[in-house]
Amino acid sequence: MTADPPQVAAARIKADRARARLMATAQELQARLNPGTLARDAWEGAKSKGADLAEEAVDAVRNRPYAAGGVLAAIALFLAREPLIDAAGKIADGMGKKREAKRTRKRSVKKIKTETA
Repeated sequence: MTADPPQVAAARIKADRARARLMATAQELQARLNPGTLARDAWEGAKSKGADLAEEAVDAVRNRPYAAGGVLAAIALFLAREPLIDAAGKIADGMGKKREAKRTRKRSVKKIKTETA
């Protein structure tokens, strides 16, 4: 066997280096596309975004406490609307019964006055 000319040896060395780079890139892609790695990266991104949103919310409340309180009150009223409507209806019914009782008493008093007169 004869020795390769220098150009062929250089081309083989160059091809071996390119093959090594290609294999390293393939291994890196395989590691990045691993489902565990993807899930971990997604979780870290979500935690980071959640922390940023929480910090922004705290800053917003600190800067505008009355507006934040109003928004929270509106949300609480919205969530409690059914019990509040029921309570308002019961109060209205009770007030109606009191008014009716008052009218009945007035009629009774008038009736007694007219009968005794």
